Amino acid sequence: MPWCEQCDLEVEEEALVDDDSCPTCGIPTISHRHQPWWFKFLAVATVIYLGYRLFQGVTWVIHHL
Repeated sequence: MPWCEQCDLEVEEEALVDDDSCPTCGIPTISHRHQPWWFKFLAVATVIYLGYRLFQGVTWVIHHL
């Protein structure tokens, strides 16, 4: 979804002006917004945690068979 840096909001595809600019302020929109560093850190930490919990679950099952 297009992103307007000036207005700091997502713009619907149907609302774009002919040259892909924001209907509110008129500056060109960008195709995507970069994720903040803390979101990437949270995603990596979640994957590591879930991987560790999967490892614990597999070893628990192996020991109880």
